[in-house]
Amino acid sequence: MTAWDPRALPSLAGRTVVVTGGNAGVGYFTSEQLAAAGVRVVIAARSAEKAQLAIDSIRSRVPGAELAHVRLDLTSLASVREAAEALAAFRPLDGLVNNAGRVVASRHRLTTEDGFEATVGGNFLGHFALTTLLFPALAEGGRVVGLGSDSTRMVRLEPDDLWSERRYRPFRAYGFSKHAVQGFHLELARRLAAAGDSRLSLLAHPGWATNSYAERRPGITDRDPRGGRIFETLTGWVGQGKDRGAWPAVRAIADPDAVNGEFFGPRREMSGPPVPTTPVASSADPAFGAALWADAEQKTGIRFPL
Repeated sequence: MTAWDPRALPSLAGRTVVVTGGNAGVGYFTSEQLAAAGVRVVIAARSAEKAQLAIDSIRSRVPGAELAHVRLDLTSLASVREAAEALAAFRPLDGLVNNAGRVVASRHRLTTEDGFEATVGGNFLGHFALTTLLFPALAEGGRVVGLGSDSTRMVRLEPDDLWSERRYRPFRAYGFSKHAVQGFHLELARRLAAAGDSRLSLLAHPGWATNSYAERRPGITDRDPRGGRIFETLTGWVGQGKDRGAWPAVRAIADPDAVNGEFFGPRREMSGPPVPTTPVASSADPAFGAALWADAEQKTGIRFPL
């Protein structure tokens, strides 16, 4: 595989990619960078106002960019169904970046509209449902990219308490949600390979990415609460800005040499250009992936068309 330059993307003109949470953070910069390469980007996010701010910001830097917004609340399966129907109208989709999610779990255990622990429910289960419903609209050779995390190296997976019914801790729940995201995308990759399907399932993680160290985007990178901005300023030097944190996901969509099941992350774990990396063994365990898949189908009532 040749060296990858995230600042010199190949032309992606004519492609359509959905980015969940594409109105803020890493998702915003993923949307901006893909749009600059010629992609028609559909931002799937809850707030129409924030999505429009993102669209205006991208268009100010990428004249003529093709952008759209579809409302999506990943903590509501009803909203996911409505969003999937609207997003399918943009078919054929060349990519789906499952970026959105809770980065900081709540202090106390909360549940989604459908009664599931909110962090795993939003970060994983909502994306499982969206991917399942949108899969028929994904073009031949299309890509589904999940956002993993190095938190999986810090939080030991406990599959029998994935939904924190026995014990809840915020960072534990967040780590579990990312184990689930990684487990789902790796299981999807195995199933695609077994079916001889040309579509790809990939993973990416942004390292330690902060707004404080990112290129400034008014109304986008300056929305964090004051406490969060101070924390990012004090700790962000070990990582990189969210503009660079978007590079692994963008590579997963844009690299013509990417292969099914590949995982991209920063070269230095927390920062650096995107390179192939290795998920923790617990996330990659086929037994975990199969059990997770069955549980997700049962909880959502949606069977994957594969």
